[in-house]
Amino acid sequence: MKKIYLIGIGPGNPDYLTIQAIETMKEVDVFFILEKGERKGFEEFIKIRKEILEKYLDSGTYRVVNAKIPERKKKGKSYREGVKTWRQQKAEVITELIKDKMKENEIGAFLIWGDPCLYDGHLEILQHILREGSVDFEYKLIPGISSIQVLAARHKIPLNRIGESIVITTGRRLKKYTPAEIVNTVVLLDSYSTFRHFRDSDIDIYWGGYLGSRDEILFSGKLRRVVEDLKKIRSEARERKGWLMDTYILRQPGGDE
Repeated sequence: MKKIYLIGIGPGNPDYLTIQAIETMKEVDVFFILEKGERKGFEEFIKIRKEILEKYLDSGTYRVVNAKIPERKKKGKSYREGVKTWRQQKAEVITELIKDKMKENEIGAFLIWGDPCLYDGHLEILQHILREGSVDFEYKLIPGISSIQVLAARHKIPLNRIGESIVITTGRRLKKYTPAEIVNTVVLLDSYSTFRHFRDSDIDIYWGGYLGSRDEILFSGKLRRVVEDLKKIRSEARERKGWLMDTYILRQPGGDE
């Protein structure tokens, strides 16, 4: 039977791959790299994945298959419906890859940014394909280091203080929070600079962009004092590279660390 591995590769630095990820990659016959059209900066994601393969695997021991997937349309539907439609379109592409680009008993893999269980849809897509019954395969997940862990390490802070919970959410969901509800909140996928809504509170921010890469940017401070500087940093970074992947922690001061 065919097998598919979802391998977490961390937030872009080849040094963040685990030994398990590297050893699993050595078993793979074909790596699938999905491309999102001609969007500026996206070629860097492809380049990093290929650099990882070249660093840890011997040439000629594997093959790479590239496939284009549609970009998610952000207008005309609710967020959930838009994501659902987009994942169905990706599922069709991945189904054809498994059918046509793999031989029986071969192993295929997707190199997943960060961790395949944290804000990544490939696991649910594979499960959807199996439910549809159009192609049969086994699958396995290999966890990866997330940007959350890298962010805390870079700022030299614990992710949780004594007796304190951690909330992990997105910029879209963060809009629904009040300042009083922000105690220790990790925010991913924020294209809105949602942190600005808390500028009048006493909240601290620990921010990181392109974590682990040569372009890494770190920034922290009392939010009400640094919010305009951070908005400028994010805007300039996005303009320079064509994309921005950042993570940050909003935290009430105090607490036992």
